[in-house]
Amino acid sequence: MQTPPIVTQEEWEAARLRLLRQEKALTRARDALAAERRRMPWMAVDKAYAFEGPDGRATLLDLFEGRRQLILYRAFFEPGVHGWPDHACRGCSMLADQVSRLEHLNARDTTLVFASRAPQADIFRLKAKMGWKMPWYTTTDSFDADFGVDEWHGHNVFIRDGEQVFRTYFINNRGDEAVGTVWSYLDLTALGRQETWEDSPEGYPQTPPYQWWNWRDQYQPDAAPDAKWVEVSGAGEAAMRAASAAARS
Repeated sequence: MQTPPIVTQEEWEAARLRLLRQEKALTRARDALAAERRRMPWMAVDKAYAFEGPDGRATLLDLFEGRRQLILYRAFFEPGVHGWPDHACRGCSMLADQVSRLEHLNARDTTLVFASRAPQADIFRLKAKMGWKMPWYTTTDSFDADFGVDEWHGHNVFIRDGEQVFRTYFINNRGDEAVGTVWSYLDLTALGRQETWEDSPEGYPQTPPYQWWNWRDQYQPDAAPDAKWVEVSGAGEAAMRAASAAARS
């Protein structure tokens, strides 16, 4: 193994700052790309799709669980897939292992679900074995073929206006590798992170950054942000901005 050069602390810090400039440029480019994603056209979903869930038959609208946005990952767990019946696809299983706690995503009016062709009894058994908590449905019709996930994994993203569902985005292949965090999921959606710093179309829901964060067991629908946390997060953001300005000067 040919290692990089060994340097002093000052040389190392200078190298880190050079790389940091490139990393910040990448972050800004990623934010700009997410802004373009929020301006993607929507495609109406008029066909009625049927799924099976733990409580029985469900429609695509049911999968939203009353929330405004839905991210649906097509996982391969079914007869004919390597690992059946003990495991799902290795890649899909790795992705499932990195899914973050869903309460924070739900607090942004967004639901994440998995779907496969395995029966619900097998899905229940697999989730218990692997410790996975996400809602996981059985596909029963042409949904996977209609949305480009009959032969390969992928995330389809939807939004609803009342009972009308629209497809807003789709990502697969290596794009799936980057998801798993609250932020990566929200960046896929039509509404984004819903924070005031984002470049979003006029009228999109937005609140100040940080203030909506909460402990995962204490989110309350329509509750005002905790006053103490607003104070703490505001002071932290101000200090961070001051440090960034000083570094640029």
